[in-house]
Amino acid sequence: MPTTLCSVIHAQEKRRAVDSIPMRAQNKTMLDKTLNDPAALAAHMADMGARARVASQKLATAKSDRKHAALIGAAQAIRAGVDDILNANAIDMEEGRERDLSAPMMDRLNLTRDRVLDIANAVAAIANLPDPVGAEIARWDRPNGLDISRVRTPLGVIGVIYESRPNVTADAGALCLAAGNAVILRGGSDSIHSSRAIHACMVEGLASAGLPTDAIQLVETTDRTAVGEMLAGLCGNIDVIVPRGGRSLVERVQRDARVPVFAHLEGLVHIYVDASADLDMAVEIVLDAKLRRTSICGAAETLLIDRNDVDRLAKPLLDALIAKGCEVRGDEAIAKLSPQIKVATQEDWSTEYLDAIISAALVDGVGGAIAHINRYSSSHTDAVIAEDAAVAERFLNELDSAILLHNTSTQFADGGEFGMGAEIGIATGKMHARGPVGVEQLTSFKYIVRGSGQVRG
Repeated sequence: MPTTLCSVIHAQEKRRAVDSIPMRAQNKTMLDKTLNDPAALAAHMADMGARARVASQKLATAKSDRKHAALIGAAQAIRAGVDDILNANAIDMEEGRERDLSAPMMDRLNLTRDRVLDIANAVAAIANLPDPVGAEIARWDRPNGLDISRVRTPLGVIGVIYESRPNVTADAGALCLAAGNAVILRGGSDSIHSSRAIHACMVEGLASAGLPTDAIQLVETTDRTAVGEMLAGLCGNIDVIVPRGGRSLVERVQRDARVPVFAHLEGLVHIYVDASADLDMAVEIVLDAKLRRTSICGAAETLLIDRNDVDRLAKPLLDALIAKGCEVRGDEAIAKLSPQIKVATQEDWSTEYLDAIISAALVDGVGGAIAHINRYSSSHTDAVIAEDAAVAERFLNELDSAILLHNTSTQFADGGEFGMGAEIGIATGKMHARGPVGVEQLTSFKYIVRGSGQVRG
């Protein structure tokens, strides 16, 4: 973005009243027409960033009860507006069919009445989480009498770029608000109507609690140029970017962003069944991990079976998957077990199917499983099914994925299931946030030092 534009925007910021910037009422048709011009789009995005910055300054000191009221109000608005949201989603679904979106994409896009109510419940759950802002993380005294504490603070303005999932509009908006941050949301073109309907409910909640409606903004245009403007930082007003989508989106964000990124990479999720596993438990867990909902990032994509007990384990596990309509692609040893199993290619071990397909291989015990996972894992989520405690501990200690599970389904790799209310995504990096990105992960911290006249002299 030209420096001159940023200079103008910063000058405008200084002239604004800090306590309130009402969101401009704009005719949607006129807005779309304006944003067809690249210069107008750049100016509009910069203005969104400036308004978000002012809103973030208000939110940073907002009382817990005000944020709670806004979130409860948003949840109520979603429940009351369920028909409007479903009607908007029907438009997205029809356009998705016309664009021949894949089955996993359509599943992510689809909203039912129960799913909309789940979105409202997630917002309400976030409202009832402890407010992290101002929470004391640690406190200690120095020999010279200084009292030092580390307390949580909001990050500021967060940009969230996501695909398909309209629920992210509510989840991300609610989590950012609860952590005292303003957020600029840019959903995919495939879910634009659903996102607009849900966003309207979030704004209604903010207004009902007397909080700035610029705290949760939605990029109205589907022009991808808007993404580039966000990645450039909107004149320094975006503090962090969170991408939620496929590999191509995440790679673009990581490559082009000029601000920090909480990366959510694809879920190349593995589940290892050890020779010590309880077979009935293993079958139940594997079926759930793969097939409960195939389009989520926590769905298992590769099944690893201990070669030391192949006769007992392999056929029941694979037959159960096939009986449920799951396509199995196995290594040579696995493929010999059933004519219904296809031989896996090298590409299969690195594929996030997000569909009723799973790759399967025999490995030499837990060591073989760890070696396979280290080679192909995206460091998202991996699980072990074993009754041998030593095997389980080795798996949990030697692997370094963001989420590791023992004797439970990988579908629990979810912020809501962790008691976080919801999540923006599963961060697979190692800096700042890792695993489910919830309210606490959307804060930073500052040090407060209290003295009684000390000098270093």
